[in-house]
Amino acid sequence: MSGELKSPVEEALENQPFGALQLRVVLLCALVQAFDGFDLGTIGMAAPSLSKSWGVAPPQFTIAFVMSSVGILVGALASGPLGDRFGRKPLLIISVAFIGLFSVLSAFAWSVPSITAMRFLTGIGIGGAMPVTVALTADYSPISRRGTLLMLMFCGNTIGGFLGGQLVAQILPVFGWQSIFLSGGVPPLVLIPFLLLYLPESPRFLIAHRVDAPATQEILRKLNVSAQAAATKLVDVAKGNPVQQLFTGGLALTTMLVWVVFFANLLNMYLFSYWMPTVLNLSGLTPEAAVFYASMFQLGGILSCLLLGPMIDRFGAPKVLACSFASGVIFVLAVGLAHLPVPFIAIPILGAGAAMIGSQLGANAMVAALYPARIRSTGVGWALGIGRLGGIAGPAIGGMLLAFGLPPKQIFLCACVPALIAATCTFLLTLKAARNREVVATAAPQARTA
Repeated sequence: MSGELKSPVEEALENQPFGALQLRVVLLCALVQAFDGFDLGTIGMAAPSLSKSWGVAPPQFTIAFVMSSVGILVGALASGPLGDRFGRKPLLIISVAFIGLFSVLSAFAWSVPSITAMRFLTGIGIGGAMPVTVALTADYSPISRRGTLLMLMFCGNTIGGFLGGQLVAQILPVFGWQSIFLSGGVPPLVLIPFLLLYLPESPRFLIAHRVDAPATQEILRKLNVSAQAAATKLVDVAKGNPVQQLFTGGLALTTMLVWVVFFANLLNMYLFSYWMPTVLNLSGLTPEAAVFYASMFQLGGILSCLLLGPMIDRFGAPKVLACSFASGVIFVLAVGLAHLPVPFIAIPILGAGAAMIGSQLGANAMVAALYPARIRSTGVGWALGIGRLGGIAGPAIGGMLLAFGLPPKQIFLCACVPALIAATCTFLLTLKAARNREVVATAAPQARTA
């Protein structure tokens, strides 16, 4: 994108001021992500209690874990292109409705097949919301602050997962496993009216489709886009097949490397997120204590944002993320091999969360910067969608190893290989970015003399 000529409208959108409108978008998207993060882990938090209540062996919940990830895959792949073509706000509201409705219905499940069906449908909502929140936050962020704002917005996901775990640890002994899903479903339904009233549509979509509407003109005024410039409709919007455009204009290698990074890291994240409460329970902790210490995984992701954000601004996302992904190997080994007593078991879990979740937050921001605005939602959505194939494989691998009789904590040792793969591919993205800068620097003098 750095080498492309931008219209006055695009220049204004990229350099928009940061004010109340932008803050409102970031906060609303962060709230959606908070509910996403909580609902993502509810089946994992409920599994130990469901296992005892229904008299079902823990490995039998593998299908529920896997189908939850399949639902996320379907939602992410569908929502990205649809959001780029038909508007991001309607897709986000529909996604949040799926999360809320089917989380509430999960509280009335009576068997593994019924909870599996509910988690698949909830997953569609979770997967659909993720790329749209990234795209909307990027649309309403000045380019100078975009990476930081995207990471802060995605912190909502880890905060939701962490606080949700703390909440569940308190209410589970009193109200039972049903309270987990009700706590995950009611708040998203309450949020929908606020999204309808206060969340704006993408400015590029509004300019392309509703430029003369008074509401659009008011938003453009706040973005410092003149009415005369907006009337030209020279904005970067999706035309044709946005998925195909992920492989044109020199983006093919970038897209493939990003997909491998997301696949490898999300495999690890979902392996830990889904199986950690059960593994800790099988290792001797009570269900509520297992949920409490498993939530340290999410806390690690929150704390890592405080460190990774400034480092990414200073050294660039690919370099920092390559090191962060590689550090995950150390913490994975500690979780799987070290026999630490309570409360010291929290330390390697915290570190693993910092390496995996923190790196994923940075990777989400990095991908939003790698693609042009017209296919940003598609680029993020398909990266997350392909990553969900790893999210499907991770829980399945954990269930298979547990069923084979591997010591519970040692099922996490398989996460070392994906961590190394993610680090390697992110390093290759660093080399490609450096080469792109050289090409742009070489081409700039030629363009000026032409």
